[in-house]
Amino acid sequence: MKRTKQLLGAVSAIALVGLSTSPAFAAGTTAGDSITNNVSVAYQVGGVDQTEETASDTFTVDRKVDVVVAEVGGASTSVSPGETQAAITFDVTNSSNDVVDLDLSIVQSTTDDFDISNVQFYLDDGNGIFDAGDTLITFLDEMAEDETRTVHVVGDTPISATNGQTADVALIADAHAGGGAAALGAELTDTAGANTAGIDTVLADLAGDEDVANQGDFSDTDTYVVAGADIVVTKASTVVSDPINGTTNPKAIPGATIEYCITVANAAGAATATGVNVNDVLPADVTYDAGFGIFVDGDATCASGVAGGSFDATDNEVDGVLSDIAASITRSLYFRVTID
Repeated sequence: MKRTKQLLGAVSAIALVGLSTSPAFAAGTTAGDSITNNVSVAYQVGGVDQTEETASDTFTVDRKVDVVVAEVGGASTSVSPGETQAAITFDVTNSSNDVVDLDLSIVQSTTDDFDISNVQFYLDDGNGIFDAGDTLITFLDEMAEDETRTVHVVGDTPISATNGQTADVALIADAHAGGGAAALGAELTDTAGANTAGIDTVLADLAGDEDVANQGDFSDTDTYVVAGADIVVTKASTVVSDPINGTTNPKAIPGATIEYCITVANAAGAATATGVNVNDVLPADVTYDAGFGIFVDGDATCASGVAGGSFDATDNEVDGVLSDIAASITRSLYFRVTID
């Protein structure tokens, strides 16, 4: 700063003018911008106006790094056992005052019921839904100041997962230097020591679900919840008649007619079971009763069914398809054989 050397009179007026070279954003003035402050001092000597003295100061705005990750929707994502490419969705915002790259990773909870596998990240195409228009990525490239992008975390659910089990997955976005398109920049760290004339870096992020504050990253968690069918299959046999006693207290002797009853029950609160196929290979010492046929979609007592299904004589197998089985519903398939 230049200081006036003419000190003979009193200062009559001081004008202070502050100038900034860029507008203000929510993220703040852009890193690397120069802020210049000009000052002018007017004064008199012996009542005569003197030439104003001026001075200026310029400094460079430093980089403030702040990343925000927020789960979208506020609800858990329902999945089925064995489901592949199930998506949970996050909005990732660069609240920094500079362009950054954001490296993406996940943390899976150690206190939930299962882990997802084959994890991938997809950049949403603008409709907020995971679909064929989204782009497979490993990091977010060249995130502008105040820019938000939607990311889908996609993974597979193990077939062993059961109804009501959960998997908690946190998405972490970690700030790296921007400026190099299609390449992840170096991870940003705090500038050590005193302020420099160049662009220093200050990590200003808060603590997320799986990270601590002031490390340049942030995380939020979403949950997969298994909504699986809870199926119990039961097979029972009843002696219908025999050649000696008829239908009165019949016994399972050669020539007796046996009715097989196969029930498929879905538990309360479970997801609907679809595509229910029943395949029953008959033992070698019985003969399928074609005259009675096969009945499907019966009730829990193997009554009220409708004719359906088929018999494969080559494999000695009874096959049938049951209608969808909702929670707390039991359907059955039943047929008859003769003991050889």
